[in-house]
Amino acid sequence: MFKKPLIIFWSVFSICILIAVLFFAGVSNGTFGFMPSFEELENPKNSLATEVYTVDGNLIGKFYFENRSFVEYSELSPFLVDALIATEDVRFNDHSGIDVRGLGRVAKGLITGDRSAGGGSTISQQLAKMLFPRESFEKKMEIVFRKFREWVIAVKLERSYTKEEIMTMYFNKFDFLNLAVGVKSAANVYFNTTPDSLKIEQAAMLVGMAKNPSYFNPLRRPELTLNRRNVVLSQMVRYDYLSKMEFDSLKNLPLGIDFQKVDHKRGMAPYFREYLRTSLTANEPSRDRYPSYADQQFVKDSIEWETNPFYGWCNKNVKADGTPYNIYKDGLKIYTTLDSRMQRYAEEAVVEHLGLDLQKAFNREKENHKYPPFSDDLSKEDVDQNIETSMRRSERYRVLKKNGMSLDSIRLVFKNPTKMRIFTWKGERDTIMSPNDSMLYMKGFLRAGFMSMEPQTGEVRAYVGGPNYEHFMYDMVNVGKRQVGSTIKPFLYTLAMQEGLGPCDRVPNIPQTFILPDGTPWTSKNSTDARNGEMVTLKWGLANSVNYISAWVLKQTTPESVVKMAHEMGVISEIDPVPSIFLGTSEITVYEMVGAYSTFVNKGVYIKPSFITKIEDHKGNVLAQSVPRKHEVMDERTAYLMTNLLQGVVQRGTGRRLRFTYGLNNPIGGKTGTTQNHSDGWFMGITPELVSGVWVGAEDRSVHFEGISLGQGANMALPIWALYMQKVYADKSLGLTQGDFEKPRGVSINLDCDDESNESNNKELIESENEDFF
Repeated sequence: MFKKPLIIFWSVFSICILIAVLFFAGVSNGTFGFMPSFEELENPKNSLATEVYTVDGNLIGKFYFENRSFVEYSELSPFLVDALIATEDVRFNDHSGIDVRGLGRVAKGLITGDRSAGGGSTISQQLAKMLFPRESFEKKMEIVFRKFREWVIAVKLERSYTKEEIMTMYFNKFDFLNLAVGVKSAANVYFNTTPDSLKIEQAAMLVGMAKNPSYFNPLRRPELTLNRRNVVLSQMVRYDYLSKMEFDSLKNLPLGIDFQKVDHKRGMAPYFREYLRTSLTANEPSRDRYPSYADQQFVKDSIEWETNPFYGWCNKNVKADGTPYNIYKDGLKIYTTLDSRMQRYAEEAVVEHLGLDLQKAFNREKENHKYPPFSDDLSKEDVDQNIETSMRRSERYRVLKKNGMSLDSIRLVFKNPTKMRIFTWKGERDTIMSPNDSMLYMKGFLRAGFMSMEPQTGEVRAYVGGPNYEHFMYDMVNVGKRQVGSTIKPFLYTLAMQEGLGPCDRVPNIPQTFILPDGTPWTSKNSTDARNGEMVTLKWGLANSVNYISAWVLKQTTPESVVKMAHEMGVISEIDPVPSIFLGTSEITVYEMVGAYSTFVNKGVYIKPSFITKIEDHKGNVLAQSVPRKHEVMDERTAYLMTNLLQGVVQRGTGRRLRFTYGLNNPIGGKTGTTQNHSDGWFMGITPELVSGVWVGAEDRSVHFEGISLGQGANMALPIWALYMQKVYADKSLGLTQGDFEKPRGVSINLDCDDESNESNNKELIESENEDFF
């Protein structure tokens, strides 16, 4: 009599088992919706940030879609692992993806209404949810199907990975908010540390966020987050990862947040990082993508594409799957030539000189002007036209125009006061100002470009494109070009040294006249009458930037030869081959000028400045390495004589304040430069171990000092170089020797010129540069 019920029971049971098997088989095969393939499980897609490192091993920035950096299990603090297991999955090391006991506990809680029973998701299931989010599933599927899928994926993950690998993937994948994706970013963002250095209470806070990071956000809800952290610590006590005594001590500690805001506009070397980003991701130049006025930019980019393997590197190289590299998600490691210490000193020097000295002097001078910050040379119409032009170049104008607003309406918008945050040298300030007034306000700030490199290797150690990247984003090292003034004169003097002349050779300090192509005569002028009509040395002439001497030297050669020399020394910007070439009206970048001057120190060999030493993938495989690009420009004798001429500028010329103001008494050469109306101030400085260049000026050339005393390169630019070198020499960890320039064998020419010590003849020229323009 019991036979029939048993048959029915076992039949129903078998059918249920069969249905369950078929159901899970269908789930596993993707019958009921999305299911990751074996390849996807073996290689889950993660967007990893590319990291940028200095030559001394410091992380200075990232490029990313998600701010995630990969860590190995060995890099995780054991507190992280213990806290996560104790809080989320105490039987993690015993199950195979699904915790049956946990599911039983959940079922019991549902029946009894006990909400404290907790959830049944294992760490593996939570990882499955993160790797293959529910949004990927068909939206019509019931939540129960989604849960079954996560079970299946969790089991597959357990079969494909070890427990340590699953734990590592979990911490690398989790989004801790505030642009902190993955535990490496979270440790840095919230505590300014690394995952392996997290304290137990810090690890507990991060694990506590796993329950609901939006709710337990330490920046928005610190008290709730603190309570959640203590819950995690209590769980660690419950499962013997922490003693009761330790818990009683730790639970009273504050969160101790040391928040590091993630913002590509902030941090060290922002101009440099932006140059790297645009350079690495550049496309092959095509003329139709450049406006008509950008011929020179197209030429420059084309040369870079052909000669620089790192320019457009992401588009020139492909991964194993045939797709180009992506710096925003491929987790590359870019090792740069920057030295974090020298970069910091350079940034400090720019801020100290501009913010604490030069800007204040400029503001005082402009107090009584008609239309500050513009020079009184400009009329009201000129000023209005300048603001109109700036308005048309702004992003606000572009957006309003795109939305169909008329020009008159746009002008009204730009005159309407609005809330904004503006830059000051004492920090940002909230104010109410019209866009027109804000543009006028920003034009009054002096800006700077600075670059420093090792002349023997070409490796750039410091790169400062401006005073503040958030507010002055235009890069004045490698993008912006300005007239170089007398810093171009060493190119001319190099030709004289090549022709057999020496620093102590004497030439007449008299006017030199050139006949221009249209038949009219042109004669350069000196700014003072000092030693006019005398025979003076070439060294004295360059030291004091005397135009008569430069004109005499030019007559021994041709303007075309000067242009050729400049190009051989790495200047690719256009230079007009005209008699006034030595006045420096040509516009050149700081980057080009520093590379060119390095040729003198590097014994006549030009070496192209470099920014990257190597690129690795996220596993440490080297994908690219830097190869120095160099060629000989002049012989060692000529190069050495030029370093001696440049030393004369510091010893007795326009760079003399390096000695008596800044106390830099080691071997130094240099050249100051000042352009028409004192719009641009330059200083190029060389030592045997570093070559550095500085430009200082305003956004508009019509914003400038009125007199030579404040407006010359020796006052505008030289102090930044001096402050930087003071800091560099004071840091003994950099190991700079302050030695002398190496003298080539066989050079016996006299370098101790008689008129160097003629103090009375030099006095008038020390504080003034002899530069003239058409």
